[in-house]
Parts: sequence; C-alpha cells; structure tokens
Amino acid sequence: MTIRQKLSMDPQAADVRTNDLEDLVGYNLKRAYVILSADFKRTLGEDGFAPRVFSALSLIVQYPDITQSELARMLGIERSGLVAIVDQLEQRGFVQRNAVPGDRRVQALMATGDGCAAYEQARASVEAHEEKLLSHMTPRDVETLLGLLRKIREIEE
Repeated sequence: MTIRQKLSMDPQAADVRTNDLEDLVGYNLKRAYVILSADFKRTLGEDGFAPRVFSALSLIVQYPDITQSELARMLGIERSGLVAIVDQLEQRGFVQRNAVPGDRRVQALMATGDGCAAYEQARASVEAHEEKLLSHMTPRDVETLLGLLRKIREIEE
C-alpha cells in the first residue's frame, strides 16, 4: 500500500498534502541525502572535508598503501575522478603517494601523521552529526536503515 493510499484511509491525515514523489524511494533517498549533506558541511565547516574527501581519507587511513585503483573501486567512483581528491589531500599534507615496487605506473597512498589526526577529529564530528540527525530513530531503526541501504548497494557489487 502506498503512502497516499494509507493517508486516504486515515481521516485525520486528510489535510496532509502528498504527491506522487512521496512514494518513490529515489526521491526520498535524495531528499534525505540533501539534509545529511548540508548538515555534514555545516559540521565540518568551510575548511573541512567534503563527503567524498572524508571517505577517501577514511579508507586511506584504514588501508595503508592502498592503490588509487583500489581506492576508486572501494568508493565506487571512476579512477579519474579520484585524482582531484587525492591531490587535495596531498596538498593539505594528509596523504603521500608512494611508488609501488615493480610497477612505476601504480601509486600507493599512505596517510601522514597530520592526515591521521585530521581524520580522527573529522570522524568524531561526523559521528556526532549522524547521532544528532538520527536521534529520533531507535538503534534498531538505524541498523535496519543501514541494512536496507547496503542491500541497494549490493546491486553494484
């Protein structure tokens, strides 16, 4: 049963305005993303990390010597799109590129001490941001939401 059908059966909800978009998962995911993204940016400030940059640094910290190709695959982005992200992290002194022995075309990425510290600080802020935005949900709700989102992502894997 759609949201519209449920509302039409509830006389108290008769004044609630709905539209066809409310029944679409993609629309609701996008609206939720816009809210999460805006708060993420407010949380980390203008000099903070964009979500993609934060995600890249997170994986570089967790997987020392990850190659750019591996990182792009884990992030689900084109390798060419990753170059600007890695350049930004390198310019800020958070990441260094190292040659991979035996293949000069491949570069491994390693977080610097400053990069690890910046990541830990940003991660704490991001966790607080998510806790605030999801505070109206129970831990089980959050677990269910993450499970459902992962199921959607499995389509690409």
